[in-house]
Amino acid sequence: MRSVTPMRVAKIGYIVISLVLCGFGIMLIVNPEISLAAFGVFTGVCLIIFGAVKIIGYLSKDLYRLAFQYDLAFGILMIALGIMVILEPNNVIDTICVAIGIAFLTDGLLKIQIAIDARCFGIKQWWLVLSMAILAVIVGVLLIFRTAESVHTLMVLLGISLLADGILNLTTVLTTVKIIHHQFPDKIAVEYEDEVLDDTSSV
Repeated sequence: MRSVTPMRVAKIGYIVISLVLCGFGIMLIVNPEISLAAFGVFTGVCLIIFGAVKIIGYLSKDLYRLAFQYDLAFGILMIALGIMVILEPNNVIDTICVAIGIAFLTDGLLKIQIAIDARCFGIKQWWLVLSMAILAVIVGVLLIFRTAESVHTLMVLLGISLLADGILNLTTVLTTVKIIHHQFPDKIAVEYEDEVLDDTSSV
């Protein structure tokens, strides 16, 4: 029997970070006149923490194995981007836009696949994950290939991006991560593989 503690830590971490992203995104939209240096440090730290949470989620092996299935590589990417943002104080707005744009574009594309898999699992809210994933892809592209010259406009766009990705991750973790005590995910997987091998050998 596998402990559900890592799954619970990952799920709670996802929810907390997602709510922080939503709150900070709303703050940027309402008040974009924030210190770029402070914003850069905050963004870098958030990326690193979220990357660590994603890696924990991947290692937890939840029941459906949907929300965290790509999070090992993506968690490492987010940590690398977070370090890059913190270590690049010059041209901080450009660095942040590129880093967040890459992170959100990648997250959106992976969540599209998760939404498709969720539909196959019979999860009714798959369309909600898909809709938010498409929105994350759009804002990610806008950040990477931004045309706005105004810092004010870019900060508002960053706020929208943070809000969209926060909602995306919150929706994903609430609809696809199920924590059930006394589950045996590895045993189920092994038994399934044994059955497939037996069926193949009998042909």
